[in-house]
Amino acid sequence: MKNVIVVGAGTMGNGIAHVCAQNGYSVTLVDIKQEFLDRALATIAKNLERQVNKGILSENDKNATLANIQTNVDLASAVKSADLVIEVVSENIAIKESIFKILDENAPADTILASNTSSISITKLASFTKRPDKVIGMHFMNPVPVMKLVEVIRGYASSDETTAVIMEISKLLGKIPVEVNDYPGFVANRILMPMINEAIYTLYEGVGGVQEIDTVMKLGMAHPMGPLQLADFIGLDVCLAIMNVLYDGFKNPKYAPCPLLVNMVTAGKLGVKSGEGFYVHTKGSKELVVASSFAK
Repeated sequence: MKNVIVVGAGTMGNGIAHVCAQNGYSVTLVDIKQEFLDRALATIAKNLERQVNKGILSENDKNATLANIQTNVDLASAVKSADLVIEVVSENIAIKESIFKILDENAPADTILASNTSSISITKLASFTKRPDKVIGMHFMNPVPVMKLVEVIRGYASSDETTAVIMEISKLLGKIPVEVNDYPGFVANRILMPMINEAIYTLYEGVGGVQEIDTVMKLGMAHPMGPLQLADFIGLDVCLAIMNVLYDGFKNPKYAPCPLLVNMVTAGKLGVKSGEGFYVHTKGSKELVVASSFAK
């Protein structure tokens, strides 16, 4: 298995392409516009240079990694010789459906179709194809070049063979794969997102302020960053989408997204990506400045 197609050149997509290429795979990064691909390549080059500066990677290894990556804006043609496809687009079921149908129609019959989805059902994605046994979840953590975990999600029909291949590939990428079953949120987000949502409720109800909540979790529970800072880093829109998947999937009110989270997303306060969430994020600065107001 040598040819890996990564569909989606955003933060997660370029990270997955980076890791695959660095470990000797021939990678084709696909997106709808060349400008998105050029931006992704620039990010990968910058991150590789950072590894060289830290002594993690040699200059030759950096150049070899970049040489392993090509780009394409035509998904149908890109997957013609794919051994593995990893879909890394936004958490939108309609977009994913259209992509998986194209993949199924154009990729070789033995190609494995993986999704980096953080919450959408793998069984549902597999239903858009004629090869449900070869559809599986491959949920990387952000930032991909640094984080070791890959959550490998078995859909209802994912075969033992497909699962074994993805577990092995994850190890070859220097990751630690953990096999889980296909239920809303899987393991990582079923536990993480309700915690973040509860932190937002704690702010919404006036129990504590942004810094107070984050400080308690960092110092008291040894979390590397507080839940509200983490929510900004993930993207409040992504947090809301995952909470909605949990709420719709379990029909349990404990998964209902906090009204403050809903309002902030509606107002376009999405965290790092928009420049403001629970904190103000100034480009080039790592200082955490609490945003001025949180309307209830």
